[in-house]
Amino acid sequence: MRSYLLRGGDVFSPEPLGRCDVLCVGERIAAVGDLGGVCLPDLEVVDVSGLVVLPGLIDNHVHILGGGGEGGPATRTPELSVEEAFRSGVTTVIGVLGTDDVTRSVASLVAKSRGLAAEGMSAWVMVGSYQLPVATLTGSIRSDIALVEAVIGVGEVALSDHRSSQPSFEEFVRLAAAARVGGMLKGFGGKVNVHMGDGPRGLEMLRRAARETEIPVDQFIPTHVNRNPKLFDEAVAYALEGGVVDLTTSTTPVFLAEGEVKCSLGLRRLLDAGVPVERICFSSDGQGSLPDFDPEGNLRGLTVGGVGSLWEEVRDSVLSEGVPLERAVPVATSSPARFHRLPRKGSVAEGFDGDLLVVDQDLRPVHVMSRGSMAVRDRELIMRSTFSRR
Repeated sequence: MRSYLLRGGDVFSPEPLGRCDVLCVGERIAAVGDLGGVCLPDLEVVDVSGLVVLPGLIDNHVHILGGGGEGGPATRTPELSVEEAFRSGVTTVIGVLGTDDVTRSVASLVAKSRGLAAEGMSAWVMVGSYQLPVATLTGSIRSDIALVEAVIGVGEVALSDHRSSQPSFEEFVRLAAAARVGGMLKGFGGKVNVHMGDGPRGLEMLRRAARETEIPVDQFIPTHVNRNPKLFDEAVAYALEGGVVDLTTSTTPVFLAEGEVKCSLGLRRLLDAGVPVERICFSSDGQGSLPDFDPEGNLRGLTVGGVGSLWEEVRDSVLSEGVPLERAVPVATSSPARFHRLPRKGSVAEGFDGDLLVVDQDLRPVHVMSRGSMAVRDRELIMRSTFSRR
């Protein structure tokens, strides 16, 4: 069994642990601390002195099958590759469908997640899409979550968006109740990922669910809440009331010029407002389309989101917004792991998976480990997808 000893790095678990060694045996972290005398067969020692050791990144909203299609078949975006993820320090993804549940399906989504897992990543998925009722594999949301290994929740369900199926309140809360019970039966979060559009209703459906039902407010994760100032301000209030919010890191200069709140700035503002970091997540919307619609809903242009934006926004939070590293890193590690109840994810600790991101003092990735194996070594990609392996 191959083992790695990362020697002498500045470890953030994501809480700061100081200078430590990290021992990975097989797929797991076996020990963290002063491990000077360790001796194992097939042990490779990697000197990480002067570097910073962090948990591998969890991207909890990725269109692993690709997304888009709002401008016709030629605008369908490509699938996620492990190369792109590993280069960016992403070792775990949660896959979703979006607008297009016609040419893409939950079955294909599950198959893609299994392919990513075979190529060295950790991958789960959400059942459903923008549209309700949800198309399931087994006939019900509860049984999909409880019985299909890869499925851990529902999403992304669209609200306040012209592409939404415009669900009724009753339809929406029944979906959330089914997801919650399915999650309880499985031992995962059973969360509902909610795509938030630009519509004037904003988060009202979620706040109404908290007021009028017994479903906990943190059963939902509204995403794209930084898409405009009004929605972001509403998201701050929602998080202070106990909700969890997800900021999208992929963006364009046009979106920012139109008022989108940059994630790094959004994190600082949320923290300054008193929102606990445990209620804040970043996700990339990787491989999803970033469509630019005019006020009448006509498509003016489209680009593609990238998982690389996840770490870049965490990095900007530290270097540009002055957020301490130990308060920035959780939004892409421990916070999504805790929220979705992902086993053995989100921390540099004994018994956790050997998912590690090692960065230099400028917070640029140097090494990446996924499930105890080197995916990137000295900035060189080691692990590749099946059809690009040499």
